[in-house]
Amino acid sequence: MATRTVRDQLVSQATAARLSILPDVQLRLEQYFHLLARWNETISLTSLPLNPPTGHAIDKLLIEPLLATPLLPPAGADDQWFDLGSGGGSPAIPMRFVRPEGHLTLVESKSRKAAFLREVIRELELRDVRVETVRFDELSSRPDLIGTGDLVTVRAVKVDAQLVRGVRQLLSQKGHLVLFETAELDSPAGRAEWGKAVNLSTETGSFTLRCLDFSEISVPRGTPQKR
Repeated sequence: MATRTVRDQLVSQATAARLSILPDVQLRLEQYFHLLARWNETISLTSLPLNPPTGHAIDKLLIEPLLATPLLPPAGADDQWFDLGSGGGSPAIPMRFVRPEGHLTLVESKSRKAAFLREVIRELELRDVRVETVRFDELSSRPDLIGTGDLVTVRAVKVDAQLVRGVRQLLSQKGHLVLFETAELDSPAGRAEWGKAVNLSTETGSFTLRCLDFSEISVPRGTPQKR
């Protein structure tokens, strides 16, 4: 896979999405993508075609996170950001390239995927980023973490009552949940429960982003909340 291929596709599709990416961020995105493609040959990190990359893969892995980042709440130096089910690192790793403030915890229960995430952190020299190889419900019940989260991001993770309870437990009173739309919420009832959404478009499709503060986060309708 030629180096120029990913860079050219990235720039072209960013332009189509009306997105400007600084050259140093382009380089880091390209480095991340090559790491992902190499590891994906032996570990199933994503089902998207990476070698050679398709436009859809570039959009899903790189463009969507960058389009979403300006919609996140402002971050402070001491803010705590938790990304759930980090897997292959997207959306959190690309978002981190343009949102370096605060402390990012990548939560991934599968050890081989967690090993990949640690390699990305080491190779790309990401600061204030760590990996927790643990189930989210275990992490959110740790006394030292309860009420500490300023931001929780979720994509490709089933949104059910258990996850919602964990998010509410982890978030501080000023905390936010940023949810990349999933099939589980793609229903009239789900949309009503979870409030307004922002629809964003890429060259190969579109996606929905929801940003809820602590007070807005509730268990999806029809699912009893256990205490």
